[in-house]
Amino acid sequence: MIIRIIDSVNELVGRVVSVVAVVFAAIIIYDVFMRYAMNAPTRWAFDVTKMLYGFYFVLLGGYALRHQAHVRVDLVTEALSPMARRIVEILGYLIFFFPFAWVFMTRSYEFAMRSYAQGETTYGSVQLPVYPLKMAMSLAAALLMLQGISQVLKLVFDHREDLPSDA
Repeated sequence: MIIRIIDSVNELVGRVVSVVAVVFAAIIIYDVFMRYAMNAPTRWAFDVTKMLYGFYFVLLGGYALRHQAHVRVDLVTEALSPMARRIVEILGYLIFFFPFAWVFMTRSYEFAMRSYAQGETTYGSVQLPVYPLKMAMSLAAALLMLQGISQVLKLVFDHREDLPSDA
């Protein structure tokens, strides 16, 4: 049940955030049209698309992990039996993934709170607040951590249908 809930949350976030790509593409097209066809460039489009791309990039980490889209090096594990491969995967999550995700989550939260307290803005022609993107980083880290928990539970309970084909 917990696996299904975590997977569903990251699936939903991934689908919602994927719409952001369409939005920032539309803004870029609008800006190019205004700049070259109307000779009236926008002051805000570049800063807004940079911010939207940041949201898009960071919030898709859990979704990518759910769909095994992160880079994997399985030169060692491909020669192992399925049980040994699962053990190595679990150890990899425990030794590398969870400590990284914990540091990412706690540091990005501190980073976001400091940005909010200072009222930090961008340096572009339009001064946008930076803290929403930094808060999205800590949310992304939490989603990534949760998806890691889901992946380990799948390995522990041998949910083969929910794992990549080589696990």
